[in-house]
Amino acid sequence: MTIHTPAPARLNTIDIFRGLTILEVIGHHVSGMALRHVTPGSTTHELLTVLNRTLHFAVPAFVFLSAVVLTRSLLKRFEPARYFPRRLVRGGWPYLLWSALYAAWYVWLELRPEATLSDPKRWETWLLYGKASYHLYFLLVALELYVVLPLLLPLARRRPRISVALVAGLALQLALYTLNREVLRLPFPASTLLWYALPVVLGVAVGARFDEFAGWWRRRRVVLLPLLAVTYALYLPVALAYVRGESVTPVVYSGLTWVYTALWAVTLLGVATSAARFPKWLTAPLALLGTVSLQVYLIHPMLLQLLEREGFPSGTAPFLLRVAGYALMALALPAAFGRLLRGTRVSTLLFGR
Repeated sequence: MTIHTPAPARLNTIDIFRGLTILEVIGHHVSGMALRHVTPGSTTHELLTVLNRTLHFAVPAFVFLSAVVLTRSLLKRFEPARYFPRRLVRGGWPYLLWSALYAAWYVWLELRPEATLSDPKRWETWLLYGKASYHLYFLLVALELYVVLPLLLPLARRRPRISVALVAGLALQLALYTLNREVLRLPFPASTLLWYALPVVLGVAVGARFDEFAGWWRRRRVVLLPLLAVTYALYLPVALAYVRGESVTPVVYSGLTWVYTALWAVTLLGVATSAARFPKWLTAPLALLGTVSLQVYLIHPMLLQLLEREGFPSGTAPFLLRVAGYALMALALPAAFGRLLRGTRVSTLLFGR
């Protein structure tokens, strides 16, 4: 008689989600790098631009998943004296460390003048908005989420319906967008939790009903997947116009981006939930990658910047093969490094875990 234990299956679902999302991160950043080396207006340039804008949902997805996981944990037990120091140290220390490392890295690559390292104004911007490197703002957003999420526990205990949370989260997101536009006027709102109210509210609802999510996904995917397709059809032309420097209505572009990325986050979790039931040999690589997703996220920009200096061959096929090779290296090397260090003090020092 086989005894099924749901806890490992749920854990596997989370790791598969992380694995899928870190693949998206690599695809997004590698396509962005490749775009700098192809002729604007060419077929290759257009296809890479479409791919880049399509793969633009990682940070909302990771915020959503963090809200899901933390909500489940906090509903079981919330001890402020234990929660806040642990979360702030585990999140705050890597953020400060990698901000300093990347600040020095950009100077070493001669992408910034050395004087920036002693400029208090630069450090203020880097640390307040996650700008020491283009990808570090996620760690700052995660830190803000750690602080805010306990305040949402009353909402989580009411176990809001996921579909209602999607609509309510979008309404809250639009309200916060208006607040920022009219009052706060933050210079980089997308580097703050303010920009991710929809995935946070959605994540709280899913986290509160996580044991029901698999059934909910099976019932609702016949609606959600077509809705995602329609949203994508509306989002993509506006996103392409935005990256080309054409005029777009900010609230329209932002609104479509919020809905598109939120639907992708829910879809990824649905796919991961279904995939967790597949044979282990099929899902193990994704789950394994998910266990080192933070390490890959933090390290891969350094590798891409070094690899980009190696250049690209001429000809479409050789160029795309080189791009694929760079993507594989940017994924595999940090993942192997993260696995090698896992469970050591060096890993805790570098990554907070």
